[in-house]
Amino acid sequence: MNTSSIVADTEERAALREAVGRLVGKYGHEYFMEKAAKHEEPDELWADLGAAGFLGVHLSEAHGGGGGTMSDLAVVVEEASAQGCPLLMMVISPAICGTIIDRHGSHELKQRWLPGIADGSLKVAFAITEPDAGSNSHAITTTAHPDGDGWRLSGTKYWTSGIDQADAVLVVTRAPEAGPSGRHPLSLFVVPTDTPGLTWQHIPCALQQPEHQFTVFFDDVRVGRDALIGDEGNGLRQVFAGLNPERITAACISNGIALYALGKATQYARDRQVWSTPIGAHQGVAHPLAEAYINTQLSRLMTFRAGELFDAGADAAEASNVAKFASADSSLRTLDQAMQTHGGNGLALEYGLSDLWFVARMLKTAPVSREMVLNFVAQRSLGLPASY
Repeated sequence: MNTSSIVADTEERAALREAVGRLVGKYGHEYFMEKAAKHEEPDELWADLGAAGFLGVHLSEAHGGGGGTMSDLAVVVEEASAQGCPLLMMVISPAICGTIIDRHGSHELKQRWLPGIADGSLKVAFAITEPDAGSNSHAITTTAHPDGDGWRLSGTKYWTSGIDQADAVLVVTRAPEAGPSGRHPLSLFVVPTDTPGLTWQHIPCALQQPEHQFTVFFDDVRVGRDALIGDEGNGLRQVFAGLNPERITAACISNGIALYALGKATQYARDRQVWSTPIGAHQGVAHPLAEAYINTQLSRLMTFRAGELFDAGADAAEASNVAKFASADSSLRTLDQAMQTHGGNGLALEYGLSDLWFVARMLKTAPVSREMVLNFVAQRSLGLPASY
């Protein structure tokens, strides 16, 4: 199946897609799931992606990146997922944290973290969600208390992915006092994971992936001026530099899973015969797969459109949210149809489909829920009254 058939890659991007597919294809879905089952990091794959320049393809050349675009990273994330390796840490470390540091970090922060993010030798987790704040970033309570020439961070974060394998965490905090608007100004910090007072607790969940989820505790974690990203109190604007890339690359994981599932299903439908006829000849099998393909391509088009808007410096929020919404829904339906095409074999782990179910399902809820996307579209796109 030609993954570039409708999403028209440039010559350079087509070469990038081919190179990523060739590299990740050497490892494949079985390798990925073996690592996930053992809760082991896919170190070999990650190192190879970094050495090839794929992890930092969008980061500035001055700090070890490839000098490319978010659309280039979108190709990398989608193609890795299409090879059966949906790496959530690609969304977190290069896309969210790398982009925020690259755009708003000090020269020292960029020198300290970006080369390692780009070559895969360093990973940075992202901590924004809290138990009582959910999607409302204005309601976070993790606080940065001024302390001499730095701050003490106190609070709890929730559903922080992969902090156990990260070298640092980019944490969103609030000021102790509210500003004139009644809201507490936000600030962002990069905190090494070996900093005293920083601990975490595993959240057992159904996801089968190398990155596990954690509740993270900041117990008077001391940070200096060098940990602050950009200007104190300007974190809301800074964090949004990472949220559109987050949505774009999350959509790419969904679309990659859909492409992977379609590849598996169509091959099975060609090979599997009942009464001397390939099951793919029957419209009851063929039409649902054709519809899944159509929806996948529509989702990919919106995703790469969002990437183009982001790269052009335009407002990519609407396109990024729509892409994330459409891709997550389409991916789950496509994976379900691929499993149905396999019949009972769709539930057998050896066929490499059912073990992706909860990853695909998770992407309907995270990194932003479909309900919050609908709120955004209703208010921002349609001009309807705000519900909150």
